[in-house]
Amino acid sequence: MKKSIVKYVWIAVLLSGSFAIEADDEDTTLPVPDAFQIASDHKGKFGGKTLSYKAVVGNHLLKRGDGAVYGEAVTTSYIADDAGPLRPVTFVFNGGPGSASIWLHMGLMGPKRVRVPSDAGDAGLAPYQIEDNPLALLDITDLVFIDPIGTGFSRLAGDGKAEDVYGLEEDARSVAQIVREWVRANGRWNAPKFIAGESFGTTRAAAMLPYLQGGSEPMRINGVIMISQAMDYTGSTPVHDNLIAHVTYLPSLAATARYHGKLENQPSELDNFMAEVRMFTMEEYLPALFKGSSLSAEDFNHIAGKLAKYTGIEETYIKRANLRILTGRFAKELLRDSGEIVGRLDARYRTSDLDPVGENARFDAASAAISGAYSSAFRHYIQHDLKVDLDRSYYGSGPDVNANWVYDRSEGYSEPSYVNTAPQLAQAMKLNPALKIMVASGFYDLVTPFFDAEYTLARHGINMDRVNMTYYEAGHMMYVYENAFTALSNDMREFISMSLAGK
Repeated sequence: MKKSIVKYVWIAVLLSGSFAIEADDEDTTLPVPDAFQIASDHKGKFGGKTLSYKAVVGNHLLKRGDGAVYGEAVTTSYIADDAGPLRPVTFVFNGGPGSASIWLHMGLMGPKRVRVPSDAGDAGLAPYQIEDNPLALLDITDLVFIDPIGTGFSRLAGDGKAEDVYGLEEDARSVAQIVREWVRANGRWNAPKFIAGESFGTTRAAAMLPYLQGGSEPMRINGVIMISQAMDYTGSTPVHDNLIAHVTYLPSLAATARYHGKLENQPSELDNFMAEVRMFTMEEYLPALFKGSSLSAEDFNHIAGKLAKYTGIEETYIKRANLRILTGRFAKELLRDSGEIVGRLDARYRTSDLDPVGENARFDAASAAISGAYSSAFRHYIQHDLKVDLDRSYYGSGPDVNANWVYDRSEGYSEPSYVNTAPQLAQAMKLNPALKIMVASGFYDLVTPFFDAEYTLARHGINMDRVNMTYYEAGHMMYVYENAFTALSNDMREFISMSLAGK
């Protein structure tokens, strides 16, 4: 029996900022577009190596088995001029669901990046600084940025309908088809292949593996880079009755309180402090939550005191909350004395809120600070540098995706459960014993907490000898912090290089 899915979707809300629109129920056929490629020549220095490359913005028609077109996927590829059929290629996408690849494209992995304040300050107004990215991986791999159907320039086409693509399995199947069609068009069947996804993009990456590595044209993947992983939503859904999320979020709440100087005995060393909080979380906090109302008064007071010590939240508040500090409330409560909120995507960010006595923050401080910069800079870049001037909007967040997304479209009776694609990753690693995984997490990410990454990978039968866990003193999009940007770029380069060397 397949289960339907419930998810307290923070990521899509924080990143999209868009309103739902009513779906069109009319049975209409959309135009089938002509194929196009917009190519431009460039030169840059990456990894210390000067490289000439082409940027190619082109479309791929997605077809069913009977040849009927259901979607037009537009990708942006960066291909070295001397690329042969065996040159490695990395496929990159963001998450949402409903997000285009703009964040990883313009923030981390593309040949150009937009600079935003590294100290979690507001990005201000246009014009924004667009600069070379010498840490992009073009010296060791070609890069293909995928905008799933309904995002970027990608659209439904032919007889395509929302139910063809706007769901967990449908999305995984269609994005896997985009990868396969790009490989087919560029003759890269025998090239090493990597996938890099962020946030829901990691949910997608795991769900794609059965479609890529199985079927009539099986294609093995060399490695998967998961940035701010979100495979099992049990640990990233902070609602009152979800005991697991209270546990997985606590170390991130503690890291945030330390960052903002809200702890009485301020720990000087983050790693040691996180180790201490992890230990308390597993050995004391989780058993206390499990006991519920049977917890003794003495133990209740002990846990409340420890939570106050680690989170900077007043002990009286914690007791009133029955030892459960919801993350949305924490973002509002931590700096309540100054009338400020902290960000969810990146808790280093802080700003004033309109309602100083409200229960939750009305918006995400991090998203508000940088989204405009990414949107404006990326659209300027593709129009003026890549010479792309298509007669359609570029959707950073797809309105049709957000309006029509259904996690599980299976028929018949089903019980609700959290989204979980970690078993697909575990199975893919069994079928492909050489598959390597890199998981990058930010300490100040209050959307996909780093402790959840550890919890998820540890409990789903995944061979941790083939997983490289990396951590950064930043948030969900850790590359907005300059030190984390450099460290993550170097870690990805080492991961791909070691994977290619068979190590």
